[in-house]
Amino acid sequence: MSTDPLVVFTPSGKRGRFPVGTPVLTAARQLGVDLDSVCGGRGICSKCQITPSYGEFSKHGVTVAEDALSEWNSVEQRYDDKRGLKAGRRLGCQATVQRDVVIDVPAESQVHRQVVRKAASTRAVEMDPATRLYFVEVDEPDMHEPTGDFERLARALRREWDIPAITADLSLMSKLQPVLRKGKWQVTVALNKGHAGDTPRVIEIWPGLHEAGLYGLAIDLGSTTVAAHLTDLDTGAVIASSGIMNPQIRFGEDLMSRVSYAMMNPGGDKEMTRAVREAINTLAEEIAKEADISADLIVETVIVCNPVMHHLLLGIDPVELGQAPFALATSESITLNAREMDITAINDRARIYILPCIAGHVGADAAAVALAEQPGASDDLVLIIDVGTNAEILLGDKGGVLACSSPTGPAFEGAQISSGQRAAPGAIEAIRIDPVTKEPRFRVIGSDLWSDEEGFDEAIGASGITGICGSGIIEAVAELRMAGLMDENGLMGSAEATGTPRMVPEGRTHSYLVHDSTDEGGPRITVTQGDIRAIQLAKSALYAGARLLMDERGVDKVDRVVLAGAFGAHISNLHAMVLGMIPDAHLSKVTSAGNAAGTGARIALCSLKARAEIEQMVRRIHKVETAIEPKFQEHFVAANAIPHKTETFPELAKITTLPSPNFNAGSGGGDEGRRRRRRG
Repeated sequence: MSTDPLVVFTPSGKRGRFPVGTPVLTAARQLGVDLDSVCGGRGICSKCQITPSYGEFSKHGVTVAEDALSEWNSVEQRYDDKRGLKAGRRLGCQATVQRDVVIDVPAESQVHRQVVRKAASTRAVEMDPATRLYFVEVDEPDMHEPTGDFERLARALRREWDIPAITADLSLMSKLQPVLRKGKWQVTVALNKGHAGDTPRVIEIWPGLHEAGLYGLAIDLGSTTVAAHLTDLDTGAVIASSGIMNPQIRFGEDLMSRVSYAMMNPGGDKEMTRAVREAINTLAEEIAKEADISADLIVETVIVCNPVMHHLLLGIDPVELGQAPFALATSESITLNAREMDITAINDRARIYILPCIAGHVGADAAAVALAEQPGASDDLVLIIDVGTNAEILLGDKGGVLACSSPTGPAFEGAQISSGQRAAPGAIEAIRIDPVTKEPRFRVIGSDLWSDEEGFDEAIGASGITGICGSGIIEAVAELRMAGLMDENGLMGSAEATGTPRMVPEGRTHSYLVHDSTDEGGPRITVTQGDIRAIQLAKSALYAGARLLMDERGVDKVDRVVLAGAFGAHISNLHAMVLGMIPDAHLSKVTSAGNAAGTGARIALCSLKARAEIEQMVRRIHKVETAIEPKFQEHFVAANAIPHKTETFPELAKITTLPSPNFNAGSGGGDEGRRRRRRG
């Protein structure tokens, strides 16, 4: 009695015996191997490409002969002629098993492809999007079997893809019949499965095999900026990214100002809802245009945001979030149709998924950061700070995770700064001040050259020097402290006291002149005493929030610090430490996660498993409410000093010695001024 051939799949290692003539795709499905197919084995989608391996495999205990698979056939030849197959590749639906064989499933043929995150993290995400493409052959109508076209579509999906039931909106029903007939009863559907037991929903339908792709938007809806990543739902690749200012800024720069606007102005909440939805539509239009795709191909959107933005986006009055106990209307995840939220710039039937919120002031954006950075899986104690207008802070390890929010305001993003602007070409993003000469040099967005390097003027010719962005102002304040131009209280000295004419008087205070191109019609960029105060307030709130979580955990230091946020990647660790934005730690233990909230949104867009994971995770995170914690104000006041009034920052002291000037506000800023007051 002959033994059926052994089929071994790599990299999964799954194996089984199958009768001669079994298609490789069939063997893969029966073993649960991750081998993709949209066309259901008809040889037209090419998703099931495999690479047979020949020779002796002692690891698997098998020798593979050259004729282990059936011969190359006309279907494979036709596909190769039309689109090309990589050398050694076969179509799994066409190649059949003849003898023992080892078959490799390349990454691009796996359904759950791994998308490796940025270099700072080794975590990978299995591609398992809620919305996927399915090609089916639908039975033609038969007078003897009086069933509707939709019912026969459902029957085809059940028969060919084991999908038990489907539903669809009326707008999909209205286009179903012409598409079926145009495709000669072969169609591709985009099906949204959800993850909470919902009946799969048909989002879109195309005649024949649809090969123009399927896309989703991952949106980080911040208080100041809205960032979006257009993501390929097949591969997880980011096709295009874009961002705009949140138009709600005109109603208030911080969250409580917007809540107040809603309280004081009847209909104000609806006005802000309309503004932010229009912004998302604008962003979606721009990103589809940039990627050169039809906006109808954007069939899903995942949004993360803080609780106030969450309510305003959904059209819920945020008034309860402005007063204790800061109750959310709902903290659960939400799935709804795009048109329910007036999101009209994408597919009309697109689904929108909003991550769950952690608590009244810690929102879906913090949940997204937790999903991206996984503090609960960390062996060491990690502090994660998502720097923004409303900063989210997480502290945790395998023993548990704490979370809070801190109202830092928009200064870190360049707002409320005299020469401040958003991060755009021409904005100063990095600055160094010589401690001896007190002269600055800087770098602007759009060029890698420093201002004192040859070719700088030519390199920035298109944009010029336009202002200073968030990372630039953070470095500027820290550099002023390191150069001895500003004391620990944040007071800047006079030209006489500091020895540099770049310190210019402004009323009773002084400013530091960074760049002056007024002779050529350009800007005069300074760091004012008001700018420093804005940064002090922001960084004090940030530090105080982190310190509260450390108190709750009963620790005085953390093992690691991760800076997240849109410009987290652009903040120098040293400058953040000098400024006192973060607790003292070894600089090698301070890393950047970039826009972790946006990354978390993209993970949720690409993975149903991740959605279920974060919905469980938020229930285990312990929330600390800064607004009612008495020690918050105490920590805030101590953190006003740069870097801190009482903390010694021993790790920082190992790498730099900060000068100790003492400039007196209201005088000339030097010793002479102080002597005059003592005599008086």
